[in-house]
Parts: sequence; C-alpha cells; structure tokens
Amino acid sequence: MSELTQRELESYLWGAATLLRGLIDASDYKQYIFPLLFFKRLSGVWDGDYQQALHETGDEGYATATANDRFVIPETAASGHVRRSPLGDLGPRCD
Repeated sequence: MSELTQRELESYLWGAATLLRGLIDASDYKQYIFPLLFFKRLSGVWDGDYQQALHETGDEGYATATANDRFVIPETAASGHVRRSPLGDLGPRCD
C-alpha cells in the first residue's frame, strides 16, 4: 500500500465532497455544512465539560449540571445520540 501525497489526499476529499454535494451549488453547500460543524462543536464542548466534571467528582448529576452551565443540550439531541438513532427517530417533527 503506497502513501498518498497531500495533493492526492486533497483531490480525493474534494472529489468525495463533490459527490456528496450532488446538484447543490457549492456556494449553497455552506448552508448545510456550517450548522453541522456548529452542532458537532457544541456537542464536543458539552461532552468535554461533562467528562471532566464526572472524572473529578464521579457524580453524574453534578457533571450534567456543570456541562449545562454554558448551554444545555438535551440528551436526545447530543451528537452521539443522533449518530446512533434511526433517521426517523431524531425528535419531534415540525411539519
């Protein structure tokens, strides 16, 4: 197995993004990606705060309260839960 160069990797990833994007114009793609990145970052910060507080105290209630100090992410909305959920089971529908 040979190693990829930086340029080959970038080209491969750009091609994959183009396939995933499909018919969506590249300038509109940010409307899908930025919210996902924001969601992932919020979930990661919350998880980090929770894990640190849990490690320090061993108290799940305290760890949850500590993580909720910055912002609250309901358990069913955390990125880990969303990744494990079937597509149709991600919360209440708004239609």
